[in-house]
Amino acid sequence: MTHVLLAILAILCYSAAAVLIGLRLFRRDGGSPPPRPLMLGLILVGLLLHSWLLWDSIFSHAGLNLGFYNALALTSWTIIALLLVSSLTKPVENLGLVLLPAAALSLLLEAIFADVGFMRPSADWSLKIHVLLSMLAYSLLTLAAVQAVLLAVQDHHLRGRQPGGFVRTLPPLQTMESLLFEMITAGFVLLTLALASGFAFLEDMLAQHLVHKTVLSVLAWLMFGGLLIGRFRSGWRGRTAIVWTLGGFAVLILAYFGSKAVLELILNRAAS
Repeated sequence: MTHVLLAILAILCYSAAAVLIGLRLFRRDGGSPPPRPLMLGLILVGLLLHSWLLWDSIFSHAGLNLGFYNALALTSWTIIALLLVSSLTKPVENLGLVLLPAAALSLLLEAIFADVGFMRPSADWSLKIHVLLSMLAYSLLTLAAVQAVLLAVQDHHLRGRQPGGFVRTLPPLQTMESLLFEMITAGFVLLTLALASGFAFLEDMLAQHLVHKTVLSVLAWLMFGGLLIGRFRSGWRGRTAIVWTLGGFAVLILAYFGSKAVLELILNRAAS
């Protein structure tokens, strides 16, 4: 009962913060925006409740329970934590309009569907580092993907000479692009380290059911790397950057959660 209550409270905090961000973005001219400290405070309270929930569901004497829904909730926690920390120095809190409801949904799924997927305490240190780096890389690149969506909307409105609505509340286009490439660069570095640490314990991809995950992860790495090279050499920006970012993100999500869903939710149920 405590677990469900924690999930409900965290969901309410995230939802309320998302509503405040929506009111901030879509307010009419002349209306006063909701106070930013209140919005960030709600995110912080939700994150603390989220942390308590994860501690209760993931950590045990048998090891780390990283089943599909727990991993989803852990990833959403990392994303919201990065969002909150980044919001203290950069204008990225508007990304919460998409990320906070997604985090709330991950908590709802985790509370409803109990699953098991233990990483034992005796697991090799390289595997633990790989998991940590992967979570951080996926989270940062998720922020980049949502930033790319906002950038696409902003670019569309500006090209159509319709800078009104919520677009006027966003930072300038150049600032949005700079933030996007900062996130991609940091995410790419972490993804590189995650892949390198992953190959340390990779023995037999077929036996370990890691073929699809490995191939797709490397493909996503190549796409993000190609985007950064294109940015550095040819000044790629705008729609080209948006398409490459969203394409790489889609492949990366398929690499981790796609393969994890097939192995744990489909094949395990089919075998049972």
